[in-house]
Amino acid sequence: MSDYSDSDKKQDMQVLHSMGYAQELERRMSGFSNFAISFSIICILSGGINSLAQATSGAGGAAIGIGWPLGCFVSLVFAVAMAQISSAYPTAGGLYHWGSILGNRFTGWVTAWFNLLGLVTVLGAINVGTYYFFMGSLGTPYLGLEDSTTVRIIFLAIITGLQALVNHMGIGLTAKLTDFSGYLIFATSVALALTCLIVADSYDIGKLFTFTNYSGAAGGNVWPDSSLTWVFLLGLLLPIYTITGYDASAHTSEETVKAAESVPRGMISSVLWSALFGYIMLCSFVLMIPASVTGADGTVTDGMAAAAAQGWNVFFWAMSEQVNPVVRDILYVAIFISQWLCGLATVTSVSRMIFAFSRDGGLPASKALSKVSPTYRTPVAAIWVGSTLAVLFVWGSSLVTIGETPVYTVVVSCTVIFLFFSFAIPIALGLFAWGTSKWDKMGPWNLGEGMFKLFAVLSILAMVLIFVLGIQPPNDWALYITVGFLIVTAIVWFVFEQRRFKGPPIGEEVAKRQAEIAAAERAVGESH
Repeated sequence: MSDYSDSDKKQDMQVLHSMGYAQELERRMSGFSNFAISFSIICILSGGINSLAQATSGAGGAAIGIGWPLGCFVSLVFAVAMAQISSAYPTAGGLYHWGSILGNRFTGWVTAWFNLLGLVTVLGAINVGTYYFFMGSLGTPYLGLEDSTTVRIIFLAIITGLQALVNHMGIGLTAKLTDFSGYLIFATSVALALTCLIVADSYDIGKLFTFTNYSGAAGGNVWPDSSLTWVFLLGLLLPIYTITGYDASAHTSEETVKAAESVPRGMISSVLWSALFGYIMLCSFVLMIPASVTGADGTVTDGMAAAAAQGWNVFFWAMSEQVNPVVRDILYVAIFISQWLCGLATVTSVSRMIFAFSRDGGLPASKALSKVSPTYRTPVAAIWVGSTLAVLFVWGSSLVTIGETPVYTVVVSCTVIFLFFSFAIPIALGLFAWGTSKWDKMGPWNLGEGMFKLFAVLSILAMVLIFVLGIQPPNDWALYITVGFLIVTAIVWFVFEQRRFKGPPIGEEVAKRQAEIAAAERAVGESH
């Protein structure tokens, strides 16, 4: 960090002190590390591969060729609007903070709960995705493992425990690994794309722009029978769900050098690079799918139709049909490591959110959860609690079903809705707070009023689209869960929290806190 001078450090700390917080976490992340942690959480090798059937069993090739860039743009509008706010308020709680400062205690508190539940459940979902990828690629073929709730939970406890352990040991180690993960994702997605292009029988570019309706039985029942327009829109969930979690850049603000500039850049560049490399990788995959497939009985089927019929197994099917086994397994190992590192970065994000919310007294046992280890300079309790909750969530929700559907599937469909809500609330508040006493000073990364307001309005429209798509069958339960959640939060707020929860320090409260800040910094050994 040779270009990080004492005056830079002073400025970063001053910004934090002006918001009423101590520099308890350690600033060891460069601008690249801040980008890499969001790039690792987005992880095109995780969502892009594990949810691929949403496109191939939806509108076919066009769901990638046209759908992927469209969906990425939807995610990008949130990132741009959030970048503007993150430059003005670079704190660990990110969204929760912005929700409070640009709105009031209540909007901040609701944003925090949306973000927290979204992050804990998404950590569970990412690691479950990693588990199924491991089973399909290596676990079942080589180790003969059978999928059962016990195997799944033991596997989850091991990988999540390791992710928590690395996080426990300091941001230095975590950042080194997520930096490595950034390079690994770039390298693996390029290697996968090249492999697909080398083994492809022909380059039928037209496939990428061909709309075919594979909903219902034709697509392995990934989507219920729907019209072509509708199934194309549902396929947008692949890029939208993959390209999320870039709020990690904001969550690690207090550990990033020159945060007011690095964080907005990290957020936007992680989305742009993921969109580009994801597009190259998935287009190459579609081109690799053979033009026709001959069955055991000699019947010839169209390649894309055969791929769609595979449903969720499409990635493994195409790889085993077309790719040399040794090359394939090397790629599988690299993808598996990338997916584990994606979970690692998510643990960082979850723990910083828990830490920031609890230092303002927002959670039960806040005092313990907001404690920072003087040795490792990490919020140790927050790391282990967040990780444990993610594993318990998967275990509990795997055991209960609503009708035919496991609760796990239902909750995961809400996860992304919750995360995007936590993005949309501060953005919508910012639209009205711009230029008022709540938000009169912009950070160094500044779009200007017109551009910010355009992206804020686009974000609100994008939120409506995500909500409408997210509650369609087979995820129609997501509507009831989201509405139920809103009712529960309203009751909890008005009955308990309204009187108790003070929110982040604002105005005079900040000045009063300066002595506490100095004491907290001394306790963790932060030198001035």
